[in-house]
Amino acid sequence: MYALTQASQSEDFREKLINDAIDLAIREDLGDQRLDITTSSIVRAERTVSGSVYCKQEAVVAGLRVFAYVLNRFDSQITVEPKVAEGQYVDSSPSVIATFSGPASSVLSGERVALNLLQRMSAIATVTRQFVELAKPSGIDIRDTRKTTPGLRAFEREAVAIGGGQNHRFGLFDAILIKDNHIQIAGNIQSAIQNARQAHPTLPIEVEATTLTQVEQALEIGVAAILLDNMSPLMIRSAVGIVNGACFIEVSGGINFKNIKNYLIAGVNAISIGALTHSAPNIDISLEVEI
Repeated sequence: MYALTQASQSEDFREKLINDAIDLAIREDLGDQRLDITTSSIVRAERTVSGSVYCKQEAVVAGLRVFAYVLNRFDSQITVEPKVAEGQYVDSSPSVIATFSGPASSVLSGERVALNLLQRMSAIATVTRQFVELAKPSGIDIRDTRKTTPGLRAFEREAVAIGGGQNHRFGLFDAILIKDNHIQIAGNIQSAIQNARQAHPTLPIEVEATTLTQVEQALEIGVAAILLDNMSPLMIRSAVGIVNGACFIEVSGGINFKNIKNYLIAGVNAISIGALTHSAPNIDISLEVEI
């Protein structure tokens, strides 16, 4: 199967993005002085606490490792013990998904940043799992897009994977995807493909098509994948017939829970959905200290 991301990113690269994002989140919450003025005025430095993290609605839990990592950035003495696995579905409310213990001041100062990421990742994993279950009987993969929250892409892609989805290209640097504006500027679809192939002869090319004529043109010159963008289900069926298995077919554009069944068409390999990351409502998760 055609791999939509050709040059997989190293663990070091992803972890650097995660570290940078956490640094920014801590700075915007605590300021340059890293000072929680409420906690520092009330809680003694030597005080320790323990408690639980509760998921208060049905959800696919994602981001517990990130949650623990953020709290450890505030204080390495904080311990977090997950009570469910990453990607586990919880259906009782509330559900204890982790317990913690450590210095009280650090827990209170770090809880919001840690919870924000846990809530966001769990939301994306939950929505992804719902789409994946709908598409699974048809053998169609659910893929994410670059429609991510600026600065949080590494977290959000991890959440998609935890939810059972597939990651598309990470950014503009690791795979070729020729879109409508590229074609417009190049003059036509053939020129765009030829220019990309000349610049990167070893990389497979995916091209976006909005008409059946563009599908035919892309097939004639040869590509690894065609993205059928904003086509009706009827047009997609026609495009599948034209391609006839010659390349990978991806479908995208306005697909949601209400209409996805119309796009589960034989011959389609993947559906990419921006809503996985740009429209997932946060999951209600709280941290509660137990005295």
